[in-house]
Amino acid sequence: MDVIVEFFVFLKNRKKYWLWPLFILLLILSLLIVFAQGSVLGPFIYSLF
Repeated sequence: MDVIVEFFVFLKNRKKYWLWPLFILLLILSLLIVFAQGSVLGPFIYSLF
């Protein structure tokens, strides 16, 4: 958890605002994979790529 807080502080201090959408997208995709447990998620990811 400390790594995530440190990453937020880094983004804030260095003014790397262009990284926020990338981080949010990765967070959403990882949460989707974890909570869906892969069974129903397969066709959805296949259609994206």
